[in-house]
Amino acid sequence: MPQSSAQVTAAEISRIAGVTRATVSNWRRRHEDFPEPSGGTESSPLYDLESVRAWLASRGHASAATPSEELRTMLRLRAQSGGGGGGRSEDLLLLVLAAAGGPAEALTAATRLPDAELVARAQRDAASAAGAVPAADADAVRFEAGDVAVLRALYACVRDEGGQAALGVLAERELEDSAASGAYVTPPPLADLLAGLIPGSPARVLDPACGSGTLLAAAARRGTRELYGQDTLPVQARRSAVSLMLTAPEATVTVRAADSLRADAFPDLVADAVLCNPPYGVRDWGHDELAYDPRWAYGVPARAESELAWVQHALAHLAPGGYAALLLPPATAGRASGRRVRAELVRSGALRAVIALPAGASVPLHVGLQVWVLRRPEPGGPERKSVLFVDTAADAVTVRTRGGSRSASVDWEGVTTRALEAWRAFTEDPDAFKGEPGVAHAVDVVDLLDDVVDLTPARLVRASRAEADPAELSAEVTATRRKLTEAAETLARTAGREEWSAAGATAREWRTATASDLSRGGALTLLRTVPDSVRTRAQAASGGGGRPETRAVLTGSDITTGSGPTGEPTGLYDDTAPVIAVGDVLVRAVANTEGPMARVAGEEDAGALPGSHVHLFRPDPARLDAWFLAGFLGAEENIAGASTGSTVLTVSPGRLRVPLLPLEEQRRYGEAFRHVHELRAEARRATSLAEETARLLAGGLTGGQLLPSGETAAEVRGRGGDSPR
Repeated sequence: MPQSSAQVTAAEISRIAGVTRATVSNWRRRHEDFPEPSGGTESSPLYDLESVRAWLASRGHASAATPSEELRTMLRLRAQSGGGGGGRSEDLLLLVLAAAGGPAEALTAATRLPDAELVARAQRDAASAAGAVPAADADAVRFEAGDVAVLRALYACVRDEGGQAALGVLAERELEDSAASGAYVTPPPLADLLAGLIPGSPARVLDPACGSGTLLAAAARRGTRELYGQDTLPVQARRSAVSLMLTAPEATVTVRAADSLRADAFPDLVADAVLCNPPYGVRDWGHDELAYDPRWAYGVPARAESELAWVQHALAHLAPGGYAALLLPPATAGRASGRRVRAELVRSGALRAVIALPAGASVPLHVGLQVWVLRRPEPGGPERKSVLFVDTAADAVTVRTRGGSRSASVDWEGVTTRALEAWRAFTEDPDAFKGEPGVAHAVDVVDLLDDVVDLTPARLVRASRAEADPAELSAEVTATRRKLTEAAETLARTAGREEWSAAGATAREWRTATASDLSRGGALTLLRTVPDSVRTRAQAASGGGGRPETRAVLTGSDITTGSGPTGEPTGLYDDTAPVIAVGDVLVRAVANTEGPMARVAGEEDAGALPGSHVHLFRPDPARLDAWFLAGFLGAEENIAGASTGSTVLTVSPGRLRVPLLPLEEQRRYGEAFRHVHELRAEARRATSLAEETARLLAGGLTGGQLLPSGETAAEVRGRGGDSPR
């Protein structure tokens, strides 16, 4: 029985082949055997996808699209054709869960089945997983002939990139179709920070606004085995349930779709911990209808204080002594309408810490969000006399954008270290906690209960700078200024070391080839990260060569900031997982943020694993210079031409183009790109030291530890330290 195929436009063909649309037009004109249009109009013809693929294969053009891009395309084509198939999004989610547990050979066999057999196989697989997903109905699973292209792409995506990649594409599509807004993923480093603020390994964790399940996944990585989630968007609830079952198959997962404040799905649940990144600034959260709700033990939240409703919802679900960590906007700490609730949270000892994050830590990126750590008071428990405040806002690397403005990339290692070290020291002995001037400070409860009850960390931590020793601060300023001077001199030497001449009256032009072409020719190898899926876990558990999770992970953020590998593996990797070697070229897979897109791996990167958002190119040194390759792969125009998507710009590695130059000339360009890399690194170092020097000077002057230039302590004492009258 012949297999059905979707229809594609010329633009889709160019994406699949990794060429420009002009090249496709040339193919149509010059090659008589190019497939004839199978639909569409004369100005916008459509072509049979399988015929196009067969034609490309006959000329050695392998698809440049990744499996996840292929799945995304098939979903889009099915939608453009009026739905075509009968498979619902929830049925496809079930199929991802079932497929992720199967061996690669079985998934390959599924992609090669005739249409009718493929539909029947997919229906059986999806139905078999229904029992594991809350509220899923095996009898309702239905796939039809119009779903065949999507089903083939889904099986291939799960086989090659893992269940999480396929799950992300499905959820992305459904969020677009439902016109849902405000659905943002909590960055994994931030999720790990919130989970790390919960002492020990809580057995039972709740996230009442779970979204895609990132916070619950972080809890599972720390040993939690009962995961409860709720989200108002059904698509997010379904995605969260399947995602957690893929990443934590040993955990009990229960996820519900409903508004947690208005329709709590777990009214009797007593959790050991609550993690939550609730929606911000929601005025229609049920203020009037919930006015007498028993959850408001610390006061009825004002209409403008939905965040304080979420805080009390979390506390209501905690066992006595249980902890909660919530990500909240900074206005929650000081808004006048929330003063009474804040005062009661402080007075009762429920609020234990407020941690300020740098701008860019999470959406909205221009705002420095805060983490509130709470603990449900225990009857007859000890009196809590102080609250910890930590300011990590300095832990950001500033980079120059194209327009001359500045944007910040968060130093997650610095943020996590500052926050967790201060929190652990505070919890061990709150009364003896000394803190760190300008970073961490424990404030007595009585000092917080004024007319405002402003809990903004920057204000309260800043006040602690007056406790710093003047001699120690002066010595620190001197040492930092010396480092800054040395960095500035090095930057000046680096900037003036090379001469750059004009190429002539016009810019130089050259023939190029795609990375896919170079890979087929053996000039380089494109290595993919092995996904964290049920299949890889099963291989490791059965003795299939699993590697201990001892290797660091180089992330896309590390490429941006120029740091060494800072990530940690989130799951088991089998023996096929690529390991970074010196000379590899690393390219960020997401192009939304400013900063470098590519770099060459050095000694500090060797042995690490590439993160899920990093493409790894391994050039043949006899044919390609690594720095030459990195310079052109990371070029702004190259990245733009190889990126797809609207909100998230995903780089298709096979579509990146490289000039075809002799090796000797490549090396000359490579040395130039290496110089640019060094210049950027020195500029970053000098900028960081300048910011640190300015911070220490300003803090010392305003805190009274430093005197203006030209003034001595004896002169100040002689005047009695009087201020102008």
